[in-house]
Amino acid sequence: MPEPQPNPTARQIWMGVLARCRPDRLAALMPDLAAHVVLRPAEVGAVMVRGRVGAVGSPFNLGEMSVTRCSVRLDDGAVGHGYVQGRDKGHARRAAVLDALMQTTQAPDLQATVLDVLIAEEAAGRQARAEKAASTRVEFFTLVRGEDK
Repeated sequence: MPEPQPNPTARQIWMGVLARCRPDRLAALMPDLAAHVVLRPAEVGAVMVRGRVGAVGSPFNLGEMSVTRCSVRLDDGAVGHGYVQGRDKGHARRAAVLDALMQTTQAPDLQATVLDVLIAEEAAGRQARAEKAASTRVEFFTLVRGEDK
């Protein structure tokens, strides 16, 4: 029997990390998939992406984005879902299997060996982008001239 459902906030975090990570990196960290039954085969669709001006304005439709989803059930009954950007069916299936495994007793090991690594790499990438953006910052200043008194 699978462990009780994890804290929804924790699950949201790991599903977000799995959705944003590079497919090849997830495959390298988790090369073997646990035995599972596919409940919903990986399928590609589109979702509407919404935005807000200044993050506080009225929402507006920004455009559509490709998304792939998949659902699996492990031999012990744990069900996992994977929703990922793009059209990579293998990525969605791997994310679904990892989601299911995170609901079992294997969760602490997978957290340390897969998710914490992905979270650290994502944070490092975010930091690198912020540093690159900061290096292009332009400081404007004016000089006080004698006739401006």
